[in-house]
Amino acid sequence: MDIQSIKQRFGIIGNSQLLDRAIDIARQVASTDLTVLITGESGSGKEVFPKIIHQLSSRKHGPYIAVNCGAIPEGTIDSELFGHEKGSFTGAHEARKGYFEVVNGGIIFLDEIADLPLPTQVRLLRIIETGELLKVGSSKVQKTNVRVIAATNVNMLEAVNSGKFREDLYYRLNTVPIHIPSLRERKEDILLLFRKFAADFAEKYRMPAIVLDEEAQNLLVNYRWQGNVRQLKNVSEQISVIESTRNIDAQILQKYLPEETSTLPVLFKGETAHTSEREILYNILFDMRKDVNDLKKVVFGILQNPDKSIKVNENVESFINKTTELTTKSQAGKTNFNEPIEFVEESLSIQEKEKDLIIKALEKNKGKRRNAAKELGISERTLYRKIKEYNIKL
Repeated sequence: MDIQSIKQRFGIIGNSQLLDRAIDIARQVASTDLTVLITGESGSGKEVFPKIIHQLSSRKHGPYIAVNCGAIPEGTIDSELFGHEKGSFTGAHEARKGYFEVVNGGIIFLDEIADLPLPTQVRLLRIIETGELLKVGSSKVQKTNVRVIAATNVNMLEAVNSGKFREDLYYRLNTVPIHIPSLRERKEDILLLFRKFAADFAEKYRMPAIVLDEEAQNLLVNYRWQGNVRQLKNVSEQISVIESTRNIDAQILQKYLPEETSTLPVLFKGETAHTSEREILYNILFDMRKDVNDLKKVVFGILQNPDKSIKVNENVESFINKTTELTTKSQAGKTNFNEPIEFVEESLSIQEKEKDLIIKALEKNKGKRRNAAKELGISERTLYRKIKEYNIKL
């Protein structure tokens, strides 16, 4: 079966080369009994690939079961996977078959494999290496013939290095790795997926399909999509149900896209998770300007008092206030490095300074709260709360 036929059969949408590569590996490995480790971000569609392997394998007529390892409590997961004997623990009133016994001759898909407790990992390793199954509370070894496919959204090498996952089990599972690309890695598929979801929801809710204008399409393609295909589908459904208009522009679409969190390291105290690259550069420039002004102060002190020693802490409070003033001016493009620095006594109230900065940011952005919040490096919700707290009139 070729890649296009597999896409049609399993409802896979997209023309990305990375996606095609993942499908091709699954197709080739299906005819073997090798263990497979599927990696990829949450919501990227990892759960489809074990089904592809099962349906194209010689075990397709055998049982198939998917188990979410993260959803089973640690105290019962051994019993769920491997079974238990009667009386092996409190509440074990009768013997029970585990998934590995039930799926004998078939395929078991272990999703979120990184969440397996270490003792359970030892049991799983024994099954993969020898095909021997040992129930909880039993000393009798059973044979089982089960092919294991695992998936995770965790960096497994980091989990191994931190001691949370056994190295020997990792290499046993990772015999054939398949990486599912995130939506950010297959931008060419985003509009195709959105149109498919929009058409499906239009049919489901018996309404015309929503259509994005060019600006909205650009916004959709360049959004980060941390929730991947799952998030894209949810956004499509929300807009289809909530919006009365069927022509969606960027302003409407923006309401359904959560603010993106920065993936850059925190460089300054007090920065929020919404700090953009531009704001970080601004902060660096402001910090450099502060150092230059600090140097100017020292030079002026030497020139004005050549015969007196300079006190390091002289005018520190005024200097802090002047730095705040320079930062505010620089945002408005008014700072001149050639101006002499004057130190003026001002209020040291943090609340007053914060209120003043909020007012200036709102004035600069003509009352647009979203832009003012970005300027200040805070979320819109925080800005709304501060406006109410300081009783700022717009």
